[in-house]
Amino acid sequence: MCGSAHRIVDPIRAETHCAECGLVFESTEILADAPPAIAAPGSEGSGRGIGPFVPPGGSKRALGSTLNTSRDGQGKRLDWHRRYEFQHLKRVMQRQTSRTADGGLDRSPARNEIIVAVERLGLPPVIQAEAEHVFREAKQRGLYRGRSLPASVGAALYVACRRYSIPRTLGEVSEAVNAKRSEVGRTFKVIQRGTGMAVPSVGTKAFLGRYAQELALSPWVRSTVEAMLDEARDDPELSGLSPHGLVAALIYLAAEKHGERRSRAQVARVSAVTEVTLRSTSRLLEKVWGRRGEAEAIEPEHPR
Repeated sequence: MCGSAHRIVDPIRAETHCAECGLVFESTEILADAPPAIAAPGSEGSGRGIGPFVPPGGSKRALGSTLNTSRDGQGKRLDWHRRYEFQHLKRVMQRQTSRTADGGLDRSPARNEIIVAVERLGLPPVIQAEAEHVFREAKQRGLYRGRSLPASVGAALYVACRRYSIPRTLGEVSEAVNAKRSEVGRTFKVIQRGTGMAVPSVGTKAFLGRYAQELALSPWVRSTVEAMLDEARDDPELSGLSPHGLVAALIYLAAEKHGERRSRAQVARVSAVTEVTLRSTSRLLEKVWGRRGEAEAIEPEHPR
């Protein structure tokens, strides 16, 4: 355009322009090369493509298209033979997406049950993902045959809570999935034996932190309960007590000791134990430690 015959090739911008007026003659878009696909073991050379990470069991994983069997894309009503055709396509699509390698948990009612139970218990998203993983693995091993869906979901959720040290009792999980505690407990034992997963026990101090937060207790009460827990762990007379009842009784006694009295009904409601259990455990603790204090007080001095 300016009459100059001097062109400059810019390798940085990947373009050719005029040296006088700067007119661009040729340009090329700079595209980053896609990373090479990494073949997973046992995938016969196929690798994962590029794109955002999608967690297993995600709601938008391999769901296909959304087919409406009554209207088309413009909102017009379909005649009867087109409705029949779209119904057939929708059934075929659901059948194909349910055969994915992840086990087809996306559209199953188990995932909805897990989501509802996680919301009721106030659990983090990582517990939902872990529960879906446990449910999928146990289902592939055939461990849920003859068992109800709520019991299976509750057992998988309880395993996920135990694996991440989330203080939730078996009774609370059973109530969240509307199943009997005995059924969830039996299914949990089947999963533990069948999958071989490491399911550690949740420590009493995890329940202590949760109960102390819900009861609005001071750090002094919490430190006192931790010291009393260490003493009770070494006492053979207290070895057979329920950990939840023991923590609840120690919180009740320590709160009274520091002047932050909480009623038995409040402590029992937060710790999910009965008032009878709380009362009997408190009396047992007072009796054992009172007997120990008397024995230390009347212990004779060693002769010189």
